[in-house]
Amino acid sequence: MDPEIAEKYASWCRSIVVEASAPSPLLAKACEELVGGIGSMLGRMPLAGGTADHGRCVLLCAGNSSKLHGVVEAAELEALGEEGYVLRTAGEPGRPFVAIAGHTDRGALYGAFHFLRLLQTGQNLNELNIIEKPAAKLRMINHWDNMDGSVERGYAGRSIFYRDGKIVTDRKRIHDYARMMAAVGLNAIAINNVNVHETETNLITSELLPSVAAVADIFRAYGVRLYLSVNFASPIQYGGLTTADPLDPEVRRFWAERAADVYRHIPDFGGFLVKADSEFRPGPFTYGRDHADGANMLAEALRPYGGIVVWRCFVYDCLQDWRDRKTDRARAAFDHFRPLDGKFADNVILQIKNGPMDFQVREPASPLFGGLRHTNQVLELQITQEYTGQQKHLCFLIPQWKEILDFDTYARGEGSTVSKAATGELFGRPLGGIAAVSNIGDDANWTGHLLAQANYYGYGRLVWRPELTAEQIADEWTRITFGHDPAVVSTIRRMLLDSWTIYENYTSPLGVGWMVNPGHHYGPNVDGYEYSKWGTYHYADCHGIGVDRTVKSGTGYTGQYHDKVASRFESIESCPDELLLFFHHVPYTHVLKSGKTVIQHIYDTHFEGAEQVDKLVDVWRGLEGRIDGDRYASVLSRLQEQSKHAKEWRDVINSYFLRKSGIADEQGRTIY
Repeated sequence: MDPEIAEKYASWCRSIVVEASAPSPLLAKACEELVGGIGSMLGRMPLAGGTADHGRCVLLCAGNSSKLHGVVEAAELEALGEEGYVLRTAGEPGRPFVAIAGHTDRGALYGAFHFLRLLQTGQNLNELNIIEKPAAKLRMINHWDNMDGSVERGYAGRSIFYRDGKIVTDRKRIHDYARMMAAVGLNAIAINNVNVHETETNLITSELLPSVAAVADIFRAYGVRLYLSVNFASPIQYGGLTTADPLDPEVRRFWAERAADVYRHIPDFGGFLVKADSEFRPGPFTYGRDHADGANMLAEALRPYGGIVVWRCFVYDCLQDWRDRKTDRARAAFDHFRPLDGKFADNVILQIKNGPMDFQVREPASPLFGGLRHTNQVLELQITQEYTGQQKHLCFLIPQWKEILDFDTYARGEGSTVSKAATGELFGRPLGGIAAVSNIGDDANWTGHLLAQANYYGYGRLVWRPELTAEQIADEWTRITFGHDPAVVSTIRRMLLDSWTIYENYTSPLGVGWMVNPGHHYGPNVDGYEYSKWGTYHYADCHGIGVDRTVKSGTGYTGQYHDKVASRFESIESCPDELLLFFHHVPYTHVLKSGKTVIQHIYDTHFEGAEQVDKLVDVWRGLEGRIDGDRYASVLSRLQEQSKHAKEWRDVINSYFLRKSGIADEQGRTIY
């Protein structure tokens, strides 16, 4: 930090004064974080204690303290809700102070982290007047961690929670992680894979609950509630029953007993996350029941304790016959859940993936957002880069998520965005929010690729304030992580903001998706899933490419949207180019709005994308000496791998389509 700025901050931060109506562990953590964070940044520790009457200080308050009179009004505090806060410069001339005030201790904790962020990004403290509360009530991380220590779709090492079938005993890393979650405003975590295997089924048993409770204690200290993914067939696998029928009295009794036991160990337990009747997971379909029957049964067990059921909508026929051109995986979630709108209990939230397929580099927003008027819902994103480079490639996902959050469903006229639908604002639902699949592992830098940290950080910031821009988030993260060298900040910020477009350029074109190696999903394989059971087809032939999802001549998927959106996607003329092949099968000679043909667009973008990655390597090399050697070398290594791999993508994709179409590149470049 610049010595002059550090000196100014030091004058404000001589002491931390804590005011609360009663002692609070969360407020103590907030004070601890302020003392440690300020001391680390400024090289001198503030005094924790004293009063606000002796000159400049930071006043940390929870509730309507007398110290806030004339600074923050009681009604203003009340309006902040459970998690909002005020940061305000106040005090008499000669004795100013910075007030960090929350209506609750949780709000004060989030305010403390925001104050530290202001210091990290070099903001002026002289006239602070910041009022914030989160847009999303539930701001959740889903971990796909298994108890053997592996992480499904994990690209940053092994689990931080489990080893060899047990919860780890050294929990310092978990403690650091809880701090990190609170620092970016997250408040909920599911610590095990939604694909619940045999060992993980036992997490809700008396044998393992004491260890789970110890982990919950760590997260509770930072305002984060713990959830568990549960196996719908637990009554059979653990309970000794012969059925998991959600309407069976013995099954209901089993879940009621399990819920009671969980809450005896973890009084503030959040609830259950459930993947059912999807990709061979058990569910209510086995017994002729529907998803509302299954979810409501679990909701009944959790209701006495204030718990909720987060029920995933990722449900489709994963045994599709590739010859079947009418069955459309994209339709599945809407077809399953739209008829059940209004039938779910008030403590059930449907978790809906951002797009109708599966976290591709480009998809339209799911039509369930705006399609469900009477059901709580939460948007599911994927931070871990399963289909976007697996944290070996740089792909800053915030611009993609912004497009989804800002997508207008027109469910209640213009301005009916996915963001408003997910948070409950659009239809006045009591519960809502955003969840995301974690990209965290036990690698030293947490995320494998150092720059992939920006996706986790950006997720937290975006779900708190969806109106933040990708530019703001990229700038914040870069300054917090690398300091304020203008060359470093401008270079990394630009790299982040360009990276999603670059990745899309050299991978799957125009919204068609997939084109990856089956199973592990890394690397190009145009027909990898083309004749498979998974419903992930592009239908390329010698004439053209794309999936006809129109009402007029295709699967009818476009009809799942509200009229204005449906008509835009239905028509080739109005369909956005970047989603053209998702909605339409067109000839290779079809002319895009850019003036290029589809085939020439494929050639040009893949050559351009590979060249752009080479430029990423070059601009990163320009930062040598401005960043510490270890971090510089780590990122350079990843970028060099990305450069090599982008050329593989370029050559495989271009060669495939040259051979398929028989149409040469207009520029005569080498295609194999």
